[in-house]
Amino acid sequence: MLLGLLFALAAGLMWGLVFVAPVMLPGYAPALLTVGRYLAFGLIAVPLALLLDRRALRSLQPADWWEAARLSLVGNFLYYLFLSAAIQRAGAPLPTMIIGTLPVVIALCANHRNRVRDGHLPWAKLAPSLALIAAGLALVNRDELLTLQSRAGDLRRYGEGALLAVFAVACWTWYPIRNADWLRAHGDRSPRVWATAQGLVTLPMALAGAALLGLVHLAAPGTLLPADYAFPFGERPLAYLGLMAAIGLCSSWLGTLCWNEASQRLPTSLSGQLIVFETLAALAYAFAWNGRWPPPATLAGIALLVAGVLWALRIKPVK
Repeated sequence: MLLGLLFALAAGLMWGLVFVAPVMLPGYAPALLTVGRYLAFGLIAVPLALLLDRRALRSLQPADWWEAARLSLVGNFLYYLFLSAAIQRAGAPLPTMIIGTLPVVIALCANHRNRVRDGHLPWAKLAPSLALIAAGLALVNRDELLTLQSRAGDLRRYGEGALLAVFAVACWTWYPIRNADWLRAHGDRSPRVWATAQGLVTLPMALAGAALLGLVHLAAPGTLLPADYAFPFGERPLAYLGLMAAIGLCSSWLGTLCWNEASQRLPTSLSGQLIVFETLAALAYAFAWNGRWPPPATLAGIALLVAGVLWALRIKPVK
């Protein structure tokens, strides 16, 4: 339990880096950051596969590779596609609030679906933990809530953005549950090998995405990328390549590795709640980048998130 908690914490610290990348590279479109991240992930996985896991990867069956491809397609590309499209349609506040429900949604789905394999967390004991996490997310996103209340615009675009954000939540609710299914069913397999396998199947998808971006930019400038964008690396190529390499290694490969380790050790209904570590890490990095302290409401929300996680760790599954 403790080791699984530490791995989930490490994964959250890695994934939090993704949320400050757009702030560090403000002139780069979300689609370009997404393709760059997963292209780096795939390129990093190739030498890791050759040097560390060649024999173990050869033992994977075609069904395993197909599962890795599905996980990468849904949990990586479709998730970020829906999320970036939601932000483009409705702005950032509403999708941020909807995505923030992930820890609660995953815990609810996994506690029902995996009750035979993992044991059932009694709803009466689980409810206080979920309530604390939900209240903490509401306080952490207080500014977004205020923005939503004051915003007036095209209701159709707003509704489309909300629907796309719901699709993003569905993708990343499906991913950790199915990923945990494979890891729990293959307890003799290394979580590192499974992370590398997902990186390898991500590479051709990322190459196809990069080619598509280039073709669209040539045919219709300004559609997906700014019309004056210097394709492929933009006006700050060294900063872009360096940040994509860092995120590809830390957020994608190491983050997936740590999450796999946690998923193999913890009930999915518990590990789902531990995604709040990603929210906490993203907040810490964002405030550090901006050089300011969180406001009192955000600090109160962080305290509630931590309290909710600690409460959940005290619950013992019932067979």
